[in-house]
Amino acid sequence: MKILVTGGAGYIGSHTAVELLKAGYEITIVDNLSNSSIDVIDSIKEITNKDFNFYELDVKDEDKLNEVFVKENIEAVIHFAAFKAVGESVEKPLKYYENNLENTISLLKVMQKNNIKKIIFSSSACVYGDPEELPIKETAKLTTTNPYGATKHMIERILKDVYKAETDLSVIILRYFNPIGSDSSYKIGENPKGIPNNLMPFIVRVANREIDHLNIFGDDYDTKDGTGVRDYIHVTDLAIGHIKALEKANKDIGIFVYNLGTGTGYSVLEMVKTFEKVNNVKVPYEITKRRDGDIAACYADPSLAKEELGWVATKTLEDMCYDSYQYIINRK
Repeated sequence: MKILVTGGAGYIGSHTAVELLKAGYEITIVDNLSNSSIDVIDSIKEITNKDFNFYELDVKDEDKLNEVFVKENIEAVIHFAAFKAVGESVEKPLKYYENNLENTISLLKVMQKNNIKKIIFSSSACVYGDPEELPIKETAKLTTTNPYGATKHMIERILKDVYKAETDLSVIILRYFNPIGSDSSYKIGENPKGIPNNLMPFIVRVANREIDHLNIFGDDYDTKDGTGVRDYIHVTDLAIGHIKALEKANKDIGIFVYNLGTGTGYSVLEMVKTFEKVNNVKVPYEITKRRDGDIAACYADPSLAKEELGWVATKTLEDMCYDSYQYIINRK
């Protein structure tokens, strides 16, 4: 089966590409490399010892994207391509609305043109906003606190409306919590361009002495130690969730929504201390004011994914912290 992976050179996309190839799927990757590197494509091939075609293009370019669909005989799509930094989305909302929404609309139009009926969408726990109850179920109220989350919410709505109009589709929406870690080869991992927006790559760069200290945004939240609490999930566990979702899409018609998380919340300070312990390094930090768009706590109820997809996260926070640092060390 031939799968198109949009944004497949990115952090989550590349790990999913590895797991797809290991599972025997054929893949094609499209990515504009705006926040990734062409080297990742070579690394995916090296890890799996398998070849595939890569196209450097913007998903918004419908004509070129259509050429890929026709040439590669695409049968299903896993859609990652998007800008994803919460803080930047608050500062540059139009950039996020334009890119993330136009990407998806162009992709769906090309899918229609080529009669492709299966899509797995990379959504986010950001669609839950500041949750009313924890852990968060898929049935929770959707509300967002930042433009990035709003784009994911809007795309979910677009997919639901498209499904109402075309009821022979298989649409699977995966709401990620906080992916960290690296493939066990340590050849691919999270390595954003510029100053990191997410916690783990920032911790790693402080540990690696590329940045002198970590800023912790707020210690006055209503949490166990005052710092923000999140559900961290190993990126390989997350990638395997996409394999399970693809199996579901191949079997059932409909629109389905699943949380992909561990179900456990860890604070920023717990993350720092665990990272220091398993890697035997120090991570200097300073407490600063809260960041716009952030919330106190967010962690999943992943039981529906276990029940319907047969998926559970297996890796520990120690695994995530160790693998994140090993990826950087192995790049030296």
